[in-house]
Amino acid sequence: MRIGIVVDSACDLPQDFIEQHNIVLLPITVRIGEAMLADHRDEQATLSFLHAHVAEHGAEAETIPFSVNQIRDLFLGKLVIDYDHVFCMTITKTRSPIHDNAMQASFAILNDYKPVRQAAGFNSPFALRVLDTQNLFAAQGVTAVEAVRLRDSGASVQQIRERLELLAHNVHGYMITRDLYYMRARARHKGDRSVGLISAALGSALDIKPVLHGYRGETGPVAKIKGFDNAVQKLFDFVGQRVKAGLMTPTVCISYGGELADLRALPGYAALRETCQAQGVDVFEAVMSLTGMVNVGKGAVTIGFADGPHVFSG
Repeated sequence: MRIGIVVDSACDLPQDFIEQHNIVLLPITVRIGEAMLADHRDEQATLSFLHAHVAEHGAEAETIPFSVNQIRDLFLGKLVIDYDHVFCMTITKTRSPIHDNAMQASFAILNDYKPVRQAAGFNSPFALRVLDTQNLFAAQGVTAVEAVRLRDSGASVQQIRERLELLAHNVHGYMITRDLYYMRARARHKGDRSVGLISAALGSALDIKPVLHGYRGETGPVAKIKGFDNAVQKLFDFVGQRVKAGLMTPTVCISYGGELADLRALPGYAALRETCQAQGVDVFEAVMSLTGMVNVGKGAVTIGFADGPHVFSG
C-alpha cells in the first residue's frame, strides 16, 4: 500500500523534512498589490518576499488557496498514480476554505480516478481521506509528523486514520505576535473579530502581548503578558512543563516569522530544546509560511504539540 501525505502550505514544517518524506503541498498564493508568490514553502523565497513586501503592506494581502479544480487536477494528474491511499491534512476549516475545497474535490477525484490509474497500469482502487487538523501553522505540523512516523512504521491505513483523527482533537497551538497594530489592521481588512484582537491591540501602548491558543478549531487569547520577550519566555517555559508531563506524540513544532537565527536567540528557547532532548521529544523548527506571516505579522512565534486538555499558566 503506497500511502501519500498532503498538507497545505500554511503547515509549518522544515523544508528538508517535507522534501525528505515526499510530503505533497497544496500551495496557497499570496498577493500584495502587484506582487504574487505561490507559497511552496521555500524558506529563502518566503524571507525575500517578507522583506520586500510583507513588512510594509502585508495587512492588505490577499491569500488564495488551491481551488476545487486545482486540487482535483493535482490528484488526477499525479497522486492517484503515485499512491493508493492519500491523507490530505488541512488548516482548520474555521480559518480557511481549503478544507471545504478539498472535500468537494475528493468527490470528483473518487469518481474520475479509475481510467487514469488503469492507463498507468494500476487496477486496484484508490482512496482519499481529507482531515481537518483543527489548528494552524506550527500546530498543523504535529499531525503531519505523526502521519509520516506511522507510515514509516508500517501502520495500516485504518490505524493511521484513527490516530490522526484522535490527534486532531488534541493538538494545542500557541502564538505570540510582536505587532498588535498589524494584527488589528489585518483583522479589520478581513472583517475578523473572532479572537478579540481589536480590543487586545489597545493594550499595545503598554507593550501587552496576548498569548493566543488554537484548539479544536477555535482561537482565542488565554493570557496577556507584558513584553514580547517575557511573553515568549513564559510560553516556552510552559511548553517545557507540558513536555515533562508527557505529550501524546514525541513532537514539538515551532515556527517563526523571520530568520530562524532570531528564533534561536529568544529567551527560554535553548532551555526548551534541552528539555525536549532530555524527554526524547523531537523539535521541528521552520520559517513561518508566507500565509501565516501575512495574517499574523513579521516576528510572530507559533508552537504546537499534542496533549490532553490543560490550562495555560504563564
